Amino acid sequence: MTPADLSLTVLHAVRRAVDDGALRVDVPPTVKVERARPGGVGEYASNVALTLARSAGRTALDIAGILEERLRDTPGLQAVDVTGPGFLNFTLRPDAGGELVRAVREAGDAYGSGTALAGVTVRFADLTESRALLVTETVVRLLRSQGADAGFGQDQPAQDQPALDEPTHAPPRAETRAETHTPAPDATPQRIHVHPGPYEPRSLGVDAARWALLRAAPQDRPLDGPPLLVQHERNPLFRVRYAHSRVRRLLDNAAQLGFGPAYEIPVHAPELLGVLGDHPVVLLTAARHRAPDRVARHLEATADALLAFQHTVLPLGDEKPSAAHRSRLALAEAAGTVLAGGLSVLGISAPERI
Repeated sequence: MTPADLSLTVLHAVRRAVDDGALRVDVPPTVKVERARPGGVGEYASNVALTLARSAGRTALDIAGILEERLRDTPGLQAVDVTGPGFLNFTLRPDAGGELVRAVREAGDAYGSGTALAGVTVRFADLTESRALLVTETVVRLLRSQGADAGFGQDQPAQDQPALDEPTHAPPRAETRAETHTPAPDATPQRIHVHPGPYEPRSLGVDAARWALLRAAPQDRPLDGPPLLVQHERNPLFRVRYAHSRVRRLLDNAAQLGFGPAYEIPVHAPELLGVLGDHPVVLLTAARHRAPDRVARHLEATADALLAFQHTVLPLGDEKPSAAHRSRLALAEAAGTVLAGGLSVLGISAPERI
């Protein structure tokens, strides 16, 4: 169960509680689920009961208890606990890692795409400044990945302003009926507040030039370009792309040893499983907040978790490949898929070798 799945599960519990009369509130459009903080219970937590308490005219603890009753037998959840003033805490079943890996493998680079913003139409003003165009172009891609009808201009639906360059791997566009919607004639195209910065693919290459402008928050100064060309662990762009290439090498080396990826037994890798599960939420949040930098930061976290985990994947010495190795390789492969998909959203290539 991914955080996005869990968010929908909690939302459905709220809706059931309203439908059967246990709660009298307006069902929120979304429910926020985030990683449990240090000292918390389980892997994830939600403050939905606290946000509904005032409108329901009841205590958050009462609401949390109502929702807990409707969540306790949910497939994929081992336990639901109520803590503090009314936080819901979720412990996933031990096989949740297998569900996550299978979800990534089935979706491929499109893992994290969805329809949460289906029916939403967004138009951005035509732009000329390099960084503003690059950031907005990437936000359009993020919005479309979540089902929104997004583009430039006012008159034609999903109109694309000519991009600075074409990404190596463009993520599949979510096909929804929302793409046939046109904005109201008097709708004012949006603008994202962006600190200007030059786009320099000739001196930096496309990948470093894009990362320099997208990794910093749009309103902040872009990153200095030359350090992004150094192949060193202090270079976050290098770490992300190197982590992807390491996955490819692990798969090649495993094939030479006669085995492939197959998630057969639980793998203890909470940090890596956590960031992979967070990926759909990160993409949706980045789309809503018009913040591609959130995707870049998440890719750094994913790369760091993978690089810390990679040493456990292949057999050592005379050790024979086992179910544990096949399962770890499947998890590493899923991480590589997330890295490739995230890089493609930013228009950056995911190399096979570095």
